Amino acid sequence: MTHTPLYGGIEAGGTKWVCAIGTGPDDIRAETRFPTTTPAETLSCAVEFFRAHDSEQLAAIGVGSFGPVDLNPLSSSYGYITTTPKPGWANTDVVGTLQRALGRPIGFDTDVNVALLGEQQWGAARDCDVAVYITVGTGIGGGALVGGRLVHGLIHPEMGHIRLVRDPERDPFTGICPYHSDCLEGLACGPAIKARWHAPAEQLPADHPAWELEADYLGQAMATLLCILSPQRIIVGGGVMSQPHMFPRVRAATQRWLNGYLQHPHILVHPEQLIVPPALGSRAGVLGAIALAMRVAG
Repeated sequence: MTHTPLYGGIEAGGTKWVCAIGTGPDDIRAETRFPTTTPAETLSCAVEFFRAHDSEQLAAIGVGSFGPVDLNPLSSSYGYITTTPKPGWANTDVVGTLQRALGRPIGFDTDVNVALLGEQQWGAARDCDVAVYITVGTGIGGGALVGGRLVHGLIHPEMGHIRLVRDPERDPFTGICPYHSDCLEGLACGPAIKARWHAPAEQLPADHPAWELEADYLGQAMATLLCILSPQRIIVGGGVMSQPHMFPRVRAATQRWLNGYLQHPHILVHPEQLIVPPALGSRAGVLGAIALAMRVAG
């Protein structure tokens, strides 16, 4: 009698971790979530979850992690979270810790790359050769798929730190990024919205001026990504984008910043087919981690 392999997935976020076991969106056998505290405590929670659900039956475990992370298998710090500004998490050995504790093959990538992998497997990027996933929440990150494969390169994409045009008269807020101040993350992530307007994004009404400014910054980023990668689809997730009015605003801002330069119906006529929410919703990260585990297991 043959058994269908099971796979583990970890969405290792800067605010919370989500762990799951299954084979896809319609087959999740177990799932848990817990806050991101210290590395030792958080990793222990993940290990305990998989041990409690018979980790020896898992073919592999995939991890999509906040970063920056080291994705080079030849590096001495492969599988580490490296220079993150999150207190206590710099130089944390994620892969090694999980492998020693669980004895399973571990796949490792950025949280946004993994979310994009999930969308490629089961969601909004299934028909795409080139696609981008952006998450706008506590931070801003981006993953890219080119030629059907996730982009790594020297390190991995850091789309949240591309530079923007900020008009100091319109927006005197100088940004919160400790490295660049007014980069995309510094101006448009959830904590930047709260710092600028003294209220969290979810408390701001739809007609608040925050949203047009937010859409303008995201539109700049979309225009830049279209010029660089020419993606067939840009998937935008994260808590800030849970506002239903944001997608029309971001699409319109993208068109304004491109100013007619790129001529394609998905840009000019049907931007709703270009800039889309994740089809997997808030589960894209953990499902993508399961998809990564499937690839590692072969």
